[in-house]
Amino acid sequence: MPPPIRTRPVSFRIVALAAVTILLPACAAQVRVAAPVYVPPAPVVEVRVAPPPLPVYVQPPCPVVGWMWTPGYWAWAPAGYFWVPGTWVAPPRVGVLWTPGYWAFVGGGVYAWHAGYWGPHVGFYGGVHYGFGYTGVGYFGGRWVGGAFAYNRAVTNVDVAVIHNTYNQSVNSVNVTRVSFNGGAGIRAVPTPQERVAEREQHLQPTAAQRQHVQQAARNPALMAGANHGHPAIAATPRPGAFNGPGVVRARGAGGSAHRGAGGRVHRGAGNLRRRSNAKSAAHRGHGKRKPGAKHKSARKHRGAKRKQKQKE
Repeated sequence: MPPPIRTRPVSFRIVALAAVTILLPACAAQVRVAAPVYVPPAPVVEVRVAPPPLPVYVQPPCPVVGWMWTPGYWAWAPAGYFWVPGTWVAPPRVGVLWTPGYWAFVGGGVYAWHAGYWGPHVGFYGGVHYGFGYTGVGYFGGRWVGGAFAYNRAVTNVDVAVIHNTYNQSVNSVNVTRVSFNGGAGIRAVPTPQERVAEREQHLQPTAAQRQHVQQAARNPALMAGANHGHPAIAATPRPGAFNGPGVVRARGAGGSAHRGAGGRVHRGAGNLRRRSNAKSAAHRGHGKRKPGAKHKSARKHRGAKRKQKQKE
Protein backbone atom coordinates (compact mmCIF):
# COMPACT_ATOMS: atom_id res chain seq x y z
CA MET A 1 0.00 0.00 0.00
CA PRO A 2 1.54 3.31 -1.08
CA PRO A 3 2.17 5.94 1.59
CA PRO A 4 -0.49 8.62 1.89
CA ILE A 5 0.12 11.84 -0.02
CA ARG A 6 0.64 14.79 2.30
CA THR A 7 -0.88 18.09 1.27
CA ARG A 8 0.09 21.58 2.51
CA PRO A 9 -2.44 24.40 2.51
CA VAL A 10 -1.44 27.27 0.27
CA SER A 11 -2.13 30.79 1.44
CA PHE A 12 -4.55 32.75 -0.70
CA ARG A 13 -2.28 35.79 -0.26
CA ILE A 14 0.60 33.99 -2.02
CA VAL A 15 -1.63 32.92 -4.91
CA ALA A 16 -2.94 36.43 -5.33
CA LEU A 17 0.59 37.87 -5.29
CA ALA A 18 1.70 35.40 -7.96
CA ALA A 19 -1.23 36.34 -10.13
CA VAL A 20 -0.42 40.01 -9.82
CA THR A 21 3.23 39.33 -10.65
CA ILE A 22 2.24 37.51 -13.82
CA LEU A 23 -0.13 40.26 -14.90
CA LEU A 24 2.29 43.15 -14.24
CA PRO A 25 4.30 42.86 -17.50
CA ALA A 26 1.12 42.93 -19.55
CA CYS A 27 -0.11 46.01 -17.70
CA ALA A 28 3.24 47.78 -17.96
CA ALA A 29 3.22 47.38 -21.72
CA GLN A 30 0.02 49.42 -21.88
CA VAL A 31 1.24 52.32 -19.71
CA ARG A 32 2.37 55.39 -21.68
CA VAL A 33 5.13 57.49 -20.14
CA ALA A 34 4.96 61.21 -20.89
CA ALA A 35 7.99 62.82 -22.55
CA PRO A 36 10.22 64.70 -20.08
CA VAL A 37 9.62 68.44 -19.99
CA TYR A 38 12.58 70.82 -20.27
CA VAL A 39 13.09 72.73 -17.03
CA PRO A 40 15.72 75.50 -17.06
CA PRO A 41 18.32 75.31 -14.30
CA ALA A 42 17.37 77.15 -11.17
CA PRO A 43 18.78 80.69 -11.12
CA VAL A 44 21.60 81.36 -8.71
CA VAL A 45 21.35 85.15 -8.58
CA GLU A 46 18.51 87.56 -9.39
CA VAL A 47 19.07 91.30 -9.83
CA ARG A 48 17.16 94.25 -11.27
CA VAL A 49 19.95 95.66 -13.42
CA ALA A 50 20.80 94.42 -16.91
CA PRO A 51 24.38 93.20 -17.38
CA PRO A 52 26.72 95.34 -19.54
CA PRO A 53 27.60 94.29 -23.10
CA LEU A 54 30.40 91.80 -23.53
CA PRO A 55 33.81 93.45 -23.99
CA VAL A 56 35.89 92.80 -27.10
CA TYR A 57 39.20 91.01 -26.50
CA VAL A 58 41.54 88.45 -28.04
CA GLN A 59 42.09 84.96 -26.71
CA PRO A 60 45.46 84.19 -25.09
CA PRO A 61 47.16 81.07 -26.49
CA CYS A 62 46.43 77.77 -24.78
CA PRO A 63 49.21 77.23 -22.20
CA VAL A 64 48.82 73.48 -21.57
CA VAL A 65 47.85 70.61 -23.85
CA GLY A 66 44.38 69.37 -22.90
CA TRP A 67 43.21 72.57 -21.22
CA MET A 68 39.89 74.03 -22.36
CA TRP A 69 38.62 77.57 -22.84
CA THR A 70 36.01 79.08 -20.52
CA PRO A 71 34.76 82.47 -21.79
CA GLY A 72 34.59 85.59 -19.64
CA TYR A 73 31.29 86.93 -18.32
CA TRP A 74 29.74 89.57 -16.06
CA ALA A 75 29.05 88.33 -12.52
CA TRP A 76 27.17 90.08 -9.72
CA ALA A 77 28.39 91.27 -6.33
CA PRO A 78 26.71 93.53 -3.75
CA ALA A 79 28.62 96.46 -5.27
CA GLY A 80 27.40 95.66 -8.80
CA TYR A 81 28.60 93.78 -11.85
CA PHE A 82 32.23 92.68 -12.16
CA TRP A 83 34.04 90.97 -15.02
CA VAL A 84 35.25 87.39 -14.66
CA PRO A 85 38.10 87.09 -17.19
CA GLY A 86 38.00 84.31 -19.73
CA THR A 87 40.66 81.71 -19.04
CA TRP A 88 42.05 78.30 -19.91
CA VAL A 89 41.34 75.56 -17.35
CA ALA A 90 41.91 71.85 -16.90
CA PRO A 91 38.64 69.91 -17.33
CA PRO A 92 37.54 67.78 -14.36
CA ARG A 93 37.76 64.61 -16.43
CA VAL A 94 38.12 63.31 -19.99
CA GLY A 95 35.13 63.66 -22.31
CA VAL A 96 33.35 66.66 -20.78
CA LEU A 97 32.68 70.08 -22.30
CA TRP A 98 31.97 73.43 -20.67
CA THR A 99 28.54 75.06 -20.93
CA PRO A 100 28.91 78.75 -20.03
CA GLY A 101 26.50 80.42 -17.64
CA TYR A 102 24.17 83.16 -18.85
CA TRP A 103 21.88 85.97 -17.70
CA ALA A 104 18.19 85.78 -18.57
CA PHE A 105 15.45 88.37 -18.26
CA VAL A 106 12.62 86.64 -16.39
CA GLY A 107 10.13 89.51 -16.26
CA GLY A 108 9.26 92.14 -13.71
CA GLY A 109 12.56 93.89 -14.29
CA VAL A 110 14.49 90.89 -12.93
CA TYR A 111 17.58 89.30 -14.51
CA ALA A 112 18.53 85.81 -13.33
CA TRP A 113 21.94 84.18 -13.59
CA HIS A 114 22.15 80.50 -14.61
CA ALA A 115 25.52 79.04 -13.68
CA GLY A 116 27.73 77.09 -16.08
CA TYR A 117 28.60 73.41 -15.77
CA TRP A 118 30.62 70.54 -17.24
CA GLY A 119 28.87 67.75 -19.12
CA PRO A 120 29.20 65.30 -22.02
CA HIS A 121 27.49 67.80 -24.35
CA VAL A 122 27.13 71.58 -24.42
CA GLY A 123 23.72 72.71 -23.24
CA PHE A 124 21.76 75.94 -23.51
CA TYR A 125 23.62 79.14 -22.63
CA GLY A 126 21.06 81.73 -23.62
CA GLY A 127 22.20 82.16 -27.21
CA VAL A 128 24.95 84.51 -25.98
CA HIS A 129 27.81 84.85 -28.47
CA TYR A 130 30.81 84.48 -26.18
CA GLY A 131 33.15 83.91 -29.12
CA PHE A 132 36.12 81.55 -29.61
CA GLY A 133 33.85 78.70 -30.64
CA TYR A 134 30.83 79.65 -28.52
CA THR A 135 28.57 81.04 -31.24
CA GLY A 136 25.38 81.04 -29.17
CA VAL A 137 24.51 77.41 -29.90
CA GLY A 138 26.95 74.58 -29.24
CA TYR A 139 30.74 74.78 -29.18
CA PHE A 140 33.05 74.70 -32.21
CA GLY A 141 36.40 75.45 -30.57
CA GLY A 142 37.38 71.81 -30.21
CA ARG A 143 36.24 68.24 -29.70
CA TRP A 144 37.23 65.07 -27.95
CA VAL A 145 38.93 62.46 -30.13
CA GLY A 146 39.29 59.35 -28.02
CA GLY A 147 40.97 60.41 -24.80
CA ALA A 148 42.57 63.57 -26.23
CA PHE A 149 41.10 67.00 -26.91
CA ALA A 150 41.61 68.42 -30.41
CA TYR A 151 41.60 72.19 -31.00
CA ASN A 152 39.99 73.99 -33.93
CA ARG A 153 42.63 76.45 -35.17
CA ALA A 154 39.98 78.46 -37.03
CA VAL A 155 38.59 79.92 -33.78
CA THR A 156 41.08 78.87 -31.09
CA ASN A 157 44.48 80.40 -30.34
CA VAL A 158 46.97 77.53 -30.12
CA ASP A 159 50.67 77.28 -30.85
CA VAL A 160 50.92 74.41 -33.34
CA ALA A 161 54.61 74.06 -32.51
CA VAL A 162 53.57 72.98 -28.99
CA ILE A 163 50.05 71.58 -29.49
CA HIS A 164 49.83 69.11 -32.38
CA ASN A 165 46.33 67.73 -31.85
CA THR A 166 44.53 70.31 -34.00
CA TYR A 167 42.25 70.64 -37.01
CA ASN A 168 40.96 73.53 -39.11
CA GLN A 169 37.22 73.92 -39.60
CA SER A 170 35.64 77.24 -40.51
CA VAL A 171 32.79 78.46 -38.32
CA ASN A 172 30.00 80.63 -39.70
CA SER A 173 28.84 83.05 -37.02
CA VAL A 174 25.44 84.60 -37.72
CA ASN A 175 24.03 87.67 -35.94
CA VAL A 176 27.14 88.31 -33.87
CA THR A 177 26.23 90.61 -30.99
CA ARG A 178 27.78 91.79 -27.74
CA VAL A 179 24.47 91.55 -25.84
CA SER A 180 25.12 89.51 -22.71
CA PHE A 181 21.65 88.35 -21.66
CA ASN A 182 18.73 86.33 -22.96
CA GLY A 183 15.10 87.42 -23.18
CA GLY A 184 13.41 90.82 -22.91
CA ALA A 185 15.34 93.37 -24.96
CA GLY A 186 18.23 90.91 -25.22
CA ILE A 187 18.81 87.80 -27.29
CA ARG A 188 15.74 85.90 -28.39
CA ALA A 189 16.83 82.27 -28.17
CA VAL A 190 15.22 79.07 -26.89
CA PRO A 191 16.84 75.69 -26.26
CA THR A 192 17.23 73.37 -29.23
CA PRO A 193 16.15 69.71 -28.88
CA GLN A 194 19.81 68.75 -28.46
CA GLU A 195 20.28 71.36 -25.73
CA ARG A 196 17.20 70.08 -23.89
CA VAL A 197 18.72 66.60 -23.85
CA ALA A 198 22.08 67.96 -22.68
CA GLU A 199 20.34 69.78 -19.82
CA ARG A 200 19.07 66.48 -18.43
CA GLU A 201 22.47 64.77 -18.54
CA GLN A 202 24.73 64.31 -15.55
CA HIS A 203 26.65 67.53 -14.85
CA LEU A 204 29.79 68.45 -12.95
CA GLN A 205 30.14 71.74 -11.10
CA PRO A 206 32.97 74.23 -11.81
CA THR A 207 36.35 73.05 -10.61
CA ALA A 208 38.13 74.47 -7.57
CA ALA A 209 40.42 76.47 -9.87
CA GLN A 210 37.39 78.01 -11.59
CA ARG A 211 35.78 78.96 -8.29
CA GLN A 212 38.99 80.56 -7.04
CA HIS A 213 39.25 82.45 -10.31
CA VAL A 214 35.81 83.99 -9.73
CA GLN A 215 36.58 84.83 -6.11
CA GLN A 216 39.80 86.57 -7.10
CA ALA A 217 37.97 88.58 -9.77
CA ALA A 218 35.36 89.67 -7.22
CA ARG A 219 38.11 91.09 -5.00
CA ASN A 220 39.70 93.13 -7.80
CA PRO A 221 38.25 96.69 -7.85
CA ALA A 222 39.48 97.28 -11.42
CA LEU A 223 37.14 94.56 -12.69
CA MET A 224 34.02 96.32 -11.39
CA ALA A 225 31.86 97.60 -14.24
CA GLY A 226 31.50 100.93 -12.45
CA ALA A 227 35.28 101.35 -12.54
CA ASN A 228 36.13 100.08 -16.02
CA HIS A 229 32.89 101.21 -17.76
CA GLY A 230 32.59 97.88 -19.53
CA HIS A 231 36.23 97.73 -20.71
CA PRO A 232 38.14 95.63 -18.15
CA ALA A 233 41.92 95.87 -18.16
CA ILE A 234 42.02 92.13 -17.44
CA ALA A 235 39.71 90.63 -20.04
CA ALA A 236 41.34 87.21 -20.35
CA THR A 237 44.13 85.24 -18.70
CA PRO A 238 46.19 82.22 -19.76
CA ARG A 239 45.56 80.45 -16.43
CA PRO A 240 42.95 80.70 -13.66
CA GLY A 241 43.81 83.49 -11.24
CA ALA A 242 46.84 84.68 -13.27
CA PHE A 243 45.77 88.34 -13.32
CA ASN A 244 49.31 89.69 -13.68
CA GLY A 245 52.25 88.85 -15.89
CA PRO A 246 52.65 87.75 -19.51
CA GLY A 247 49.64 86.55 -21.43
CA VAL A 248 47.06 88.76 -19.70
CA VAL A 249 44.81 90.38 -22.31
CA ARG A 250 43.08 93.75 -22.07
CA ALA A 251 39.69 94.54 -23.54
CA ARG A 252 39.49 96.87 -26.49
CA GLY A 253 39.34 100.43 -25.18
CA ALA A 254 40.71 99.58 -21.73
CA GLY A 255 43.16 102.10 -20.30
CA GLY A 256 46.65 100.95 -19.39
CA SER A 257 48.51 101.38 -16.14
CA ALA A 258 49.89 104.90 -15.81
CA HIS A 259 53.57 105.63 -15.30
CA ARG A 260 55.66 108.78 -15.51
CA GLY A 261 58.25 109.18 -18.23
CA ALA A 262 60.78 111.87 -19.11
CA GLY A 263 59.69 115.37 -18.22
CA GLY A 264 57.10 114.09 -15.75
CA ARG A 265 54.59 113.38 -18.51
CA VAL A 266 52.11 110.59 -17.89
CA HIS A 267 52.11 107.79 -20.46
CA ARG A 268 49.47 105.06 -20.55
CA GLY A 269 50.34 101.62 -21.85
CA ALA A 270 48.05 100.39 -24.59
CA GLY A 271 46.36 97.04 -24.44
CA ASN A 272 47.07 94.07 -26.71
CA LEU A 273 44.41 94.99 -29.22
CA ARG A 274 45.51 98.60 -29.26
CA ARG A 275 49.07 97.60 -30.06
CA ARG A 276 47.86 95.50 -32.97
CA SER A 277 45.68 98.28 -34.31
CA ASN A 278 48.54 100.77 -34.00
CA ALA A 279 50.81 98.47 -35.99
CA LYS A 280 48.15 98.16 -38.64
CA SER A 281 47.69 101.92 -38.74
CA ALA A 282 51.42 102.47 -39.07
CA ALA A 283 51.53 100.05 -41.97
CA HIS A 284 48.62 101.85 -43.53
CA ARG A 285 50.32 105.22 -43.11
CA GLY A 286 53.56 103.86 -44.57
CA HIS A 287 51.73 102.58 -47.61
CA GLY A 288 51.11 106.12 -48.81
CA LYS A 289 54.63 107.45 -48.18
CA ARG A 290 56.98 108.39 -51.01
CA LYS A 291 60.01 106.25 -51.67
CA PRO A 292 63.28 107.66 -50.22
CA GLY A 293 64.76 108.35 -53.69
CA ALA A 294 61.64 109.90 -55.21
CA LYS A 295 61.54 113.63 -55.91
CA HIS A 296 58.42 115.68 -55.81
CA LYS A 297 57.56 117.50 -59.04
CA SER A 298 56.91 120.86 -57.39
CA ALA A 299 60.22 120.67 -55.48
CA ARG A 300 62.14 120.18 -58.75
CA LYS A 301 60.41 123.19 -60.27
CA HIS A 302 61.27 125.29 -57.24
CA ARG A 303 64.97 124.39 -57.40
CA GLY A 304 65.06 125.00 -61.15
CA ALA A 305 63.58 128.48 -60.66
CA LYS A 306 66.31 129.30 -58.13
CA ARG A 307 69.07 128.30 -60.56
CA LYS A 308 67.59 130.50 -63.32
CA GLN A 309 67.37 133.44 -60.91
CA LYS A 310 71.09 133.06 -60.01
CA GLN A 311 72.09 132.96 -63.69
CA LYS A 312 70.26 136.26 -64.35
CA GLU A 313 72.03 137.90 -61.44
